[in-house]
Amino acid sequence: MSSVHIAIVADDESLQAQVEILAARWQLPLTSNDDDLFQLQLTNERLQLIKLDEPKLGAVFVDFLDGAVAHRRKFGGGRGQQIAKAVGLKSHANPTVLDATAGLGRDAFVLASLGCTVTMFERSPIVAALLDDGLARAKEDPEIGHWVSERLHLEHNNSIEQLSQLTASHEVVYLDPMFPHRKKSAQIKKEMRVFQSLVGSDDDADKLLPVALNAATKRVVVKRPGYAGFLNEQPPSMQLTSKANRFDVYVKAAMS
Repeated sequence: MSSVHIAIVADDESLQAQVEILAARWQLPLTSNDDDLFQLQLTNERLQLIKLDEPKLGAVFVDFLDGAVAHRRKFGGGRGQQIAKAVGLKSHANPTVLDATAGLGRDAFVLASLGCTVTMFERSPIVAALLDDGLARAKEDPEIGHWVSERLHLEHNNSIEQLSQLTASHEVVYLDPMFPHRKKSAQIKKEMRVFQSLVGSDDDADKLLPVALNAATKRVVVKRPGYAGFLNEQPPSMQLTSKANRFDVYVKAAMS
């Protein structure tokens, strides 16, 4: 994973004290360099990431209350979604899930909205800071705040290192490692373009599967682009496909 200099700044002087707290928490500088490609900005509304050399891309931030994520929660198909089937959601089963590659938290949020208790691991401090900010705002929402607080939990750590220390910790471990896109960059939605240039591809993703299989009691689910090979070249027990992706499911035991 690449390492880049990213400063956190306030767009309003009244937010400077908050910025300094965030900088200390996530170990980020408070001053940008002239050649920086990215900047974290704290506004009165949210924490957001800007790609300085491509301002037309706009800000990347975590928002569980509006937009595509909210639409998916309300109209995405509920437990009929492929991701719900992949993790083994049933009318009587709400498995505990460890999302070891949380990113912007969208899949974790969907699973939590369907009843799962989800622990999210994210190793990038930038992405974890964005996710933590989005979580904090969601927890304050009168409609969804109660179950977000109960079911969604974030830990900033290296999943490979942390998973290697866990045995049978969660029923399901969910993996969605960053994968190189075949399409030209202009065709990739802005979040993925920013993420690819920010953290690069997860070149160590193959190492996730063995430790994930050790940590999961029921199954490991790997989200992959349709054209991608199996993680660690290990064929799954079964597959579920959607328009954009597939889910490789490694079953260890039946869902109770």
